[in-house]
Amino acid sequence: MKFLIIEQDLRVWGTSQGIISRSFLAKLRSSYPDSVIDVVYIKQDGSEDRLDLLPIDSIETHILKPKTPFFTKWFNKIYWRLFHISLARNHVNKVYRSCIAQVDYHNYDHIFIRSAGIHHETILGCKDLPILKKAIVNFHDPYPLFWYPGSNISLTNLELFQLKEMFEVVTQAKSCMSSASLMSEDLQTLYGSRKKFYNLPHHYDESVFDLSDVSAVLKKNKKIMISYHGAIQFGRDVHILLDAYQDLIENNPVYKENTEFVLRLKGVDLKKLVVKYANTPNIVILDMSTFSNSCYEQIYEADINIILENGPLYCNILVGKAPFLAATEKPVLSISPERSEMRRIIKDNQYIASSTDLEEIKQKLENLIVNRMNSNEAVYPFGDYFSDENFKTMLDKVLFETKS
Repeated sequence: MKFLIIEQDLRVWGTSQGIISRSFLAKLRSSYPDSVIDVVYIKQDGSEDRLDLLPIDSIETHILKPKTPFFTKWFNKIYWRLFHISLARNHVNKVYRSCIAQVDYHNYDHIFIRSAGIHHETILGCKDLPILKKAIVNFHDPYPLFWYPGSNISLTNLELFQLKEMFEVVTQAKSCMSSASLMSEDLQTLYGSRKKFYNLPHHYDESVFDLSDVSAVLKKNKKIMISYHGAIQFGRDVHILLDAYQDLIENNPVYKENTEFVLRLKGVDLKKLVVKYANTPNIVILDMSTFSNSCYEQIYEADINIILENGPLYCNILVGKAPFLAATEKPVLSISPERSEMRRIIKDNQYIASSTDLEEIKQKLENLIVNRMNSNEAVYPFGDYFSDENFKTMLDKVLFETKS
């Protein structure tokens, strides 16, 4: 078989999508080792991507500069208010469209168009192009941003126009999929699609990364290290988690003596957070590190890893770190809203707690601490959800249930 993958992000760190997309290519190769895998990589900067590590047959890289002309920006201020059409967004999509229109796609059995970020430029850039009729469109996040769980974006006429644009893409595509079962269900309803939105979850594959840099690793200072690495955004509440841990160590000297909580964060005012917990030396708050260093800390130093889902009411996306944490074979505690993707995946209730219930978070965290003090055995909170076998099974549904 011959696969064509149109990618927007293959960076080795700084973004979950790059990690996910690289791993997708590795898992695709594992599933179909004798296939031809060609990649068209469309990006907006000259990032270092270590493309040599990717198990593909060829890659064609395009660096686009979709900067909106000054006159278009100026005229757009009036135009979109009158017609609810963004000339600025249309300009960006046209730049992508002109690039994708040059791709020779005719000799491929399967074509994936994968999004990155919140603007979905590669997907919207394919609107009205004939390649869409053969393409499987992958939603990394919901679109438009108003429907993103935890966002505070208002629903505007411009958002509704963008919804209409994406509806046309969905209608024209061979099929669509997302990384979460809840998101696939929601998007299928949102776009009134007569086609099934498939679910192909994120995966992680170590082979497409160079993890040799451990120069900035923080070694643990206590018997048990609890660890969270990630962004604080879209309703992820780190305060209730830290308050729960603070209560635990203040009321139990054993936990205070033997545990520490290390966080590497972005998207939050670190200074304010450090000040708030300044009297709790067991809580260590740091900036984000490189992916290699971050991996090492979570694999070899941490004993319990934390997942913060979007919230507060629901989370229909699959957090990018989940498959990586599954590969560590260590306990996780997912802080999750009532309706969430993690609640569908994690079957053992000890590994999940309500994002609004401080007492439950304390109880679940304490249970994991006690268990880890007594045993370092491998655990599998996600079961076989992120296994190679399950990836192949779910991939084949996407590939073969829908015909052109």
